Amino acid sequence: MKKTFQLLLLVGFLVIASCKNTNESTKENASSDNGVNLNVVQEGVKDDVSNPNIVQVASASKDHTTLVAAVKAAGLVNSLSNAGPFTVFAPTNAAFYKLPAGTVEGLLKPEKKPDLENILGYHTYVGNLKIEYMQDGQEYDMVYGGKVKITKKGDKTFVNGSEILATIATSNGIIHVIGDVLLPPK
Repeated sequence: MKKTFQLLLLVGFLVIASCKNTNESTKENASSDNGVNLNVVQEGVKDDVSNPNIVQVASASKDHTTLVAAVKAAGLVNSLSNAGPFTVFAPTNAAFYKLPAGTVEGLLKPEKKPDLENILGYHTYVGNLKIEYMQDGQEYDMVYGGKVKITKKGDKTFVNGSEILATIATSNGIIHVIGDVLLPPK
């Protein structure tokens, strides 16, 4: 009986010691320089296998450079890179050019960040709004308040009168490309 107890004690000690060594080596590997930066936030993660998120898709589009600059200036890159799901009505560069001269440049200034956040939030819905489920006359509450209204004319769908030109599925939601900047109600 005494030998059995000693054997069990020895096995238990070995198991505990091996667990401790595994935990220590895991900590060392996590903090070692193995090419992985553990302090990177969501938008900084490099992943060539998964579908890209909303920010990654918009960043790769030559037609959305102004929108991406606005998202960066508003500090919303990390938010729109998270799991979501989000639906973003994404104005093209041409849509921003329709605004009065100096509007975009003014909104990109640090002191205008709250206004920019409000405008971008009016383009963002929390959830997936698939175009095939949108009905004429439906209204949706947007992130920073206000509602957008959907209208249908034949096979075309509009948000606040701006036609949805294209729809892109992303890993964290949907982008609906539109030809106008949506201005929130005052």
